[in-house]
Amino acid sequence: MFYCGIVGFTGVNQVLPQLLDGLQKLEYRGYDSAGVYLNNGDQDYLEKVTGGVDNLRAALAQDGQDFAGTAGIAHTRWATHGGVSVENAHPHLSADGRFYLVHNGVIENYKELTEEYLQGVELKSETDSEVAVQLISKFVSENHLSTFDALRMMISKLDQNSAYGFLLMDRQAPDLIYVAKNKSPMLVGLSEQGNVVTSDAVVMLEVTHDFIELHDGDIAVVGKDKIDFFDKNAVQFTREPFHVDIDASEADKGTYPFYMLKEIDEQAIVIRHLLDRYLDENGVHIGGAILDEIKAADRLYIIAAGTSYHAGLAGARMFEQWAGIPTEVHISSEFAYEQPLLSAKPFFIFLTQSGETADSREVLQNINEQGYHSLTLTNVEKSTLWREATYALPLLAGPEIAVASTKAYVAQVALEAIIAYAVAGDRVDFNLHKDLSEIAVDIQAIVDDKATLEKAAADFLGDAKNAFYIGRGVDSSVSLEAALKLKEISYVQAEGFAAGELKHGTLALIEEGTPVFAIISQSKTAGLVRGNVSETTARGSKTYTIVTKSLAKADDDYILPDVNELLSPLLTVVPTQLLAYYASLQRGLNVDRPRNLAKSVTVQ
Repeated sequence: MFYCGIVGFTGVNQVLPQLLDGLQKLEYRGYDSAGVYLNNGDQDYLEKVTGGVDNLRAALAQDGQDFAGTAGIAHTRWATHGGVSVENAHPHLSADGRFYLVHNGVIENYKELTEEYLQGVELKSETDSEVAVQLISKFVSENHLSTFDALRMMISKLDQNSAYGFLLMDRQAPDLIYVAKNKSPMLVGLSEQGNVVTSDAVVMLEVTHDFIELHDGDIAVVGKDKIDFFDKNAVQFTREPFHVDIDASEADKGTYPFYMLKEIDEQAIVIRHLLDRYLDENGVHIGGAILDEIKAADRLYIIAAGTSYHAGLAGARMFEQWAGIPTEVHISSEFAYEQPLLSAKPFFIFLTQSGETADSREVLQNINEQGYHSLTLTNVEKSTLWREATYALPLLAGPEIAVASTKAYVAQVALEAIIAYAVAGDRVDFNLHKDLSEIAVDIQAIVDDKATLEKAAADFLGDAKNAFYIGRGVDSSVSLEAALKLKEISYVQAEGFAAGELKHGTLALIEEGTPVFAIISQSKTAGLVRGNVSETTARGSKTYTIVTKSLAKADDDYILPDVNELLSPLLTVVPTQLLAYYASLQRGLNVDRPRNLAKSVTVQ
């Protein structure tokens, strides 16, 4: 699993209440199981359940446990390796009963490690995470290593692309928590009550406001009154803590400097929430009346504005290619006053983050008067477009506060995919639940790679006054959204368009140093886009390519995992969001509140 919730606490008093409260606050990230391990020096106790923290509390109460553990680790899991079961929940226990481990991340080579080192070890779960704790136990017993050295040896065996946040406890050192981090956020918090470890500072603010961040490759040995930090070479170091000073008005933003960054980070969780509500391994859970009306339509009309319009362009291809229904996408402000000739059996889908977009409401009122049926996909239940449409479904993205929409776009594209998949039925033969689950993991990997994109923003957009995004097919739709993000928060004049249109006028604007970003995720047009990129480099542009793995070349700049090509907008958009964020940040602008713009456009 990738970005689940982690908390740990070693202190002078009982730590279970703080561990459970911390887990509860982490539930917004998504979860399907939870667990806690406690030790008081003389006894220890492990409890794991499916479901959330309320289930864990209930299990503890049912067992009559009032365990006064003074050290413990706890975890909420969202599954990617293995199904939802108590066995797959964390913490995981080593075969010799000595070590307990929780893990955020993905161990890319866990199968190879199992075959090489764990023959004869009976694994209790289907997870990659259990492999880590079993390796530690094996290295301690067979190589006569300390726990610290065994942890380092285990880490050294991991594929370099693996991401991890490990918390490890050893029954022979019951007041210590061993912590290791790579590509997965991990903080150590300092307090007079003891010391905490967490993947999100805001969940432990009742214990402390002072935290030390672990960097990739760092290891910490956390005791109740002492913390030792080591780098990847086991060289000990010190690092100054930072103070999290959050008042009530800022609490929802947590430790993030801007809501936009928080909302970019939440996109993997948004997909998980959508899967929890609408699509599981047993099928799609959307009202039959909605699906029946879409199936009966001879043409779909997607109505939207701004970012939602771009999400509609991505969704239209799914409805056409998967479900076989002709689909048009219209800008609401145009459609309201220039309604085209409609088909005999139209059905309307409205995309809106706020549910209050005035132009879209004008269209909805018009088509209601004409007796046509509609579906609104919105982030705000009980909003105007929610109430006035025939049907409505929530995007489940949670409040989106930054003016520049990010997670609502991903929610809209993902929900369109689920609906199109449901309508398509036997026309498609892939597993959308599996695909979206993997995409959630892939998105988290991108947002954890912020440093790469921060540097790219500085190198390519540092002093830029204009920029271009190009792509073909669905990538041209993402290019529109990428350019919109850049222009609205960094004020760089940006344009996104179909790459083949370069030669029909836009090449006149390419000059020495002009940034050109190319998105390449479609196999049938990849070579054509590369040819268009060459046209710009011949005229002096600075080019940056965002490419899926199977289409990548040695000199490409940012490589993304391969996914179903029509789902690629869920991935390709994320680097462009971060490029825009850092371009704005590096200019010293207010990322969340760009000039002249409002979050909800309630006037026409």
